[in-house]
Amino acid sequence: MASPNEKLANSLMVLSKLQSGGERIFRSGQFPRVHRERLVRNGYLRSVMKGWLMLAHPDAPTQDTTAWYASFWEFCARYCNHRFGNQWYLSPGLSLRLHAEDTSVPTQVIVYAQTGRNNVVQLPFDTSLFDLKTTTIVESEDICEWQGLQIYTVDAALVQVQARFFRDFPVEARTVLTGVKQLGGIVRRLLAQSRTTVAGRLAGAFRHIGRVDFADEIGYAMRNTEHDSFRESNPFSDELADRDIATVSSRTFEIPIVGRLQELWSLSRVSVLSRLPGAENLPSNDTDRQRYLDDVSEAYLEDAYHSLSIEGYRVTPELIEQVRSGVWNPESVVNDRQQQDALAARGYWQAFQAVRADIDEILTRTDPSIVFRSSHGRWYFEMFQPFVAAGLNDVGDLAGYRNRPVFIRGSRHVPPRVELIGQCMDTLFELLAKEREPIVRAVLGHWLFGYIHPYPDGNGRMARFLMNVMLASGGYPWVTIRVEDRQAYMAALEAASVGRNIVPFAEFVGRYLDSTMDTL
Repeated sequence: MASPNEKLANSLMVLSKLQSGGERIFRSGQFPRVHRERLVRNGYLRSVMKGWLMLAHPDAPTQDTTAWYASFWEFCARYCNHRFGNQWYLSPGLSLRLHAEDTSVPTQVIVYAQTGRNNVVQLPFDTSLFDLKTTTIVESEDICEWQGLQIYTVDAALVQVQARFFRDFPVEARTVLTGVKQLGGIVRRLLAQSRTTVAGRLAGAFRHIGRVDFADEIGYAMRNTEHDSFRESNPFSDELADRDIATVSSRTFEIPIVGRLQELWSLSRVSVLSRLPGAENLPSNDTDRQRYLDDVSEAYLEDAYHSLSIEGYRVTPELIEQVRSGVWNPESVVNDRQQQDALAARGYWQAFQAVRADIDEILTRTDPSIVFRSSHGRWYFEMFQPFVAAGLNDVGDLAGYRNRPVFIRGSRHVPPRVELIGQCMDTLFELLAKEREPIVRAVLGHWLFGYIHPYPDGNGRMARFLMNVMLASGGYPWVTIRVEDRQAYMAALEAASVGRNIVPFAEFVGRYLDSTMDTL
């Protein structure tokens, strides 16, 4: 008779075969009952709704959202294909958000389908799907596929989307508008459907982002086809009018994620500058520079404890002190080699020293964006080198960016796809290089590094290192975010990544800066 372990192994083999293409969502009927029940009982599968299961981690608590958010878009695609065949598509607004690489998990997805029932399908963690019955027949040229989802093309969605989309989702609207290469498809639809009001809205939107030629072309086409009621109007909110964003969107780009990151930076920087103090003075001589570096060294013990604790490691000041003093030795102490907490502490010490050396270079007026671009890989290498030395990680893990999807525990933000990471990081480097305000580089650099999530692990620690390097470039003191503020910290980052609202994070960093400078 097979042992319980052998039975579970057999069930996991069944799951592994079904997951050969990386699937995370399954129909209950894909499993023999005995295997399905065993996998659910052991936490490898969890219920989404009746008849549907998702891949899960057996150690994750039931309230953990990570498995569901990681599976959300796959579920939507598979569920809709099962219910409606290929006769369904997502709403114009959600289609544009996906075209703009906004893959954050919405609270509700609206699906248009001729066989829809105007029914709300309740899903885990207060998400839902609404299948809207529609009698409209959409031309096949108006629909495209995005990672298994049926969505409107950009041209069709811009003609169909409601005016409020431009006010509610300005980053996404500006990203897709900036990515438009030619107007033929849009103008053809406007004329065929006599969408005079929409034409005025799109002309105003293009003019708002600096695409004057497109705005004029739409106006010319409408006025010369007897659409006499054509009136151009700007659909974006008034609060965007004075922001220095036209230069960002006055050119097109090949990859939407590049435009998205540019827009996120541009639309957020004014909020940062209005809420945070101006730059301090950089140390002007060797004595002052050494004093600043001594302060950085003094921050290590507290910073290591809190930064590692935020990431879930259980470290103590005593362990950190052992690492700093050299008492900890993974080459000779077997127990230490087996302790991931100790390995993380050692890696943090090594990375911290690399960061401190880079700050020394920055204090001599070296461009901080160049320092970060050339050194961030070294920070990561030092952070995880002890895991490689202990045989827990492969040395190849230290080279380059991640090659698989990652998901942030508890966050509705879904980091960019693997194939976009290189372009994302190049864009971040360019934004840091063009930004002249150190405080903006610090706050937005931290946020967007975490938003991109370029590495399989350690992204939070890397983002906090980046923040402090950029703070140093403005003469600000080292800031240690404390573990007791983790909930507020993560909520502020979530507001920025999902709600496109940088204010909570800017104010969070500002409070830390005020507190740190008051103690100096």
